[in-house]
Amino acid sequence: MNVKVQVAIVGSGPAGLSAGAHAAELGLSHMVLEASSAHANTIQEYQKGKEVMAEPGYLPLRSLVPFKQSSREEVLREWYESLLKYQVEIRYNAEVVEIKKGTGGFSLKLHNGDLIESEFVVLSIGVAGNPRKLEGPGSDLPFIQYTLKDPDEFSGETIIVIGAGDAAIENALALAKRNRVCIINRTNEFARAKQGNLEAILKAIEERRITCYYKSSVARIEENSEGEKRCLLVLNTEQKEIKIPCDRIIARLGAIAPRKFVESCGIKFPGADPGALPDLSSQYESTVPGLYVIGALGGYPLIKQALNQGYEVIEYILGHDIKPADNDLLVQRLSMLPYRLSVEECLDLLRQRIPLFSQINPLLFREMMLESSIRVLEAGQTVFKKDDFSTSVYTILDGEIEMDYEDGITFPYRVGSGGIFGELSLISGRQRTSTATARAYSLLVEIPRRTLLKLAASIDSVREGLDQQFIARTIQNALTPSLDIEALRDIAGLSRLERHRVGDMVFREGDIGDDIYLVRRGAVALSRSVEGRDVLVRQVRAGQYFGQVSLMNVGRRIESACAVVASETIRLSRDSFIQLLEKDETLLRRFQDELSTQAEEETAIASSPIASDALGFLLKNGAGEATDLLVINDSLCVGCDNCETACAETHGGITRVNRKEGPAFATIHIAVACRHCENPSCMKECPPDAIKLERGGQVNINYDTCIGCGKCESNCPYEVIRMAVEKKKRTHLFTWMLTGFGFPPGELGGIKKGAGSKKAVKCDLCKDRPSGPACVIACPTGAARRVKVADFNRLAQEAES
Repeated sequence: MNVKVQVAIVGSGPAGLSAGAHAAELGLSHMVLEASSAHANTIQEYQKGKEVMAEPGYLPLRSLVPFKQSSREEVLREWYESLLKYQVEIRYNAEVVEIKKGTGGFSLKLHNGDLIESEFVVLSIGVAGNPRKLEGPGSDLPFIQYTLKDPDEFSGETIIVIGAGDAAIENALALAKRNRVCIINRTNEFARAKQGNLEAILKAIEERRITCYYKSSVARIEENSEGEKRCLLVLNTEQKEIKIPCDRIIARLGAIAPRKFVESCGIKFPGADPGALPDLSSQYESTVPGLYVIGALGGYPLIKQALNQGYEVIEYILGHDIKPADNDLLVQRLSMLPYRLSVEECLDLLRQRIPLFSQINPLLFREMMLESSIRVLEAGQTVFKKDDFSTSVYTILDGEIEMDYEDGITFPYRVGSGGIFGELSLISGRQRTSTATARAYSLLVEIPRRTLLKLAASIDSVREGLDQQFIARTIQNALTPSLDIEALRDIAGLSRLERHRVGDMVFREGDIGDDIYLVRRGAVALSRSVEGRDVLVRQVRAGQYFGQVSLMNVGRRIESACAVVASETIRLSRDSFIQLLEKDETLLRRFQDELSTQAEEETAIASSPIASDALGFLLKNGAGEATDLLVINDSLCVGCDNCETACAETHGGITRVNRKEGPAFATIHIAVACRHCENPSCMKECPPDAIKLERGGQVNINYDTCIGCGKCESNCPYEVIRMAVEKKKRTHLFTWMLTGFGFPPGELGGIKKGAGSKKAVKCDLCKDRPSGPACVIACPTGAARRVKVADFNRLAQEAES
């Protein structure tokens, strides 16, 4: 059977239905071709009862097909009624297997051999039918599934959901009502989730209804022949490899374009990346004239966006000059630019001038700009200051920004047009390490951290571009601060970013190697073999480097390097280092001076068993990420508890110190009190950003913005944070001492847990006391001391002597 129409629409998802309804309204001969037996097959496959969100909320809906936030069933019912209302010509079980363009238009071949001839083709097939699959050992086992239609089918099971997008979150939340659920997230946050889903999953994790494994990846999947559960998921985490018995695994890893079919239609892609989107014009036309791509296949997976595109594509086919639904919003967003250009011309200009965005699909770029803002600065104006806690990333459309560390040691550097700065917040989420000031009139694009993380998670070119930027910046900060970052691009391209779990060996003593390693995140311990025993000689923290001895001498490693916390290093080859020496003549001299000093220090530690054992004790007990420790010399401590009492008196009756607990080395033990970590786990997922890193590295809580959610308490690995409520009326220290009435000021009895407004409490180093930490001042024997990690060796040696 042959049919001739003006417009053939392939796929009856929201984009295809909207296009069909508008074509029918305008009297165009059309045919919607659906491969399945019902309309909107992707929505049909949603889990039963799923609430379908109408995001983005700021975008107006212009489609004839209605859409509002409601259940899956209600959405499908309203759409079916629209098909009837507008008399949309739709053909079910009509899978298109071939699209060819001829002189008179297009020929579409169906799976049963029928042909549809059409002047124009709208491809709206989506990507949901082509899910990403797990790879590696065990990925073909029968208890792995990639969809979830009805969560009520399962009860009393242990189910693992792999993924961090909206589908994974929604599956996990629905299943958690009747099952034990774990969700696996390869990063440390849910960057791609809609706000509603983000809040829901974080609350479920906080309430322990769902267990989340952050920064984890699948090592392998095994059949479990011993326990009750039939499956064993083996995970690589930052700390170690763990095994989780379960009944089933649901992998929601996103989907990729059915590239083979799309390319067979003649449509071109910008690169070989499996996640790449087709090359499209601003009017959704592909590289094949007359063949249009809309919906998720074109990079717009949200339903409201797809519905709008379905309406717009029919207008474009008819040659009507209409603006996209987001045009007015973008006009407002781009109004700060001093150009007399259309929205499309402005966006093209931005993509041309900023290399990082040159490979982003124009449609995705529109969405990014809707979430970003334009900043205009005069010469001398500040973008942000050192130690500010802000996480936006900036790109420079025009002008020049100077980054000044203000420490007299690190050279300031400049970033020019097309450059990016502030990107270190993507890694650490920490306060700014420098002050950014406009040297001339400058135009900036300020991109929210979550927006850029979402792009990096879905577009390989953005992720790779950011990685290269991070590597170049780390090389600049650690080795050659006087060089412009642009001079380091080639070297960064030859370097490798490596990730290490706790206990991973970077290299071993005796290995042949001439690479140098820069620590981007975490900490690495260096050890040597002395008289048959491993002796720890140095700890290397973020921003420092190691391995330079072998690099300089082209020989074997004189020490072993092991990650003491989850870490990232940048591996720089000897050839790359030589290129650096050619660019910076001062580098060799600094290396030689540092090598001499480090050799003396390491030899001293290696010759002192106490010093080496103390370093090993610190690293074993997590001090590798600490900046400040409260230590107690048990040989001097008289057990008066003045330290806890003074802490409570200083902080509203609630002590932040547990004197009696904590790991011990010889007569010194580390009390349970905040360690003010370099990369604080407590800051992760704090909804109001109430936890800040202050100047000097202190980690403090803003009690005015703390909402008492408890995420910091759950995330702290050292149990130094707890949720508490201050008593309405505290007992004064002297009243209690003289009369005995009331609670002792330092006792936990003064705290009513679970009542009133809880707040997170922890040591703040008595930041408002000029005399210093109250616990240390109140100690009558000098047993309590606040020390830097580097001073622990000396303290241990003093205690031993």
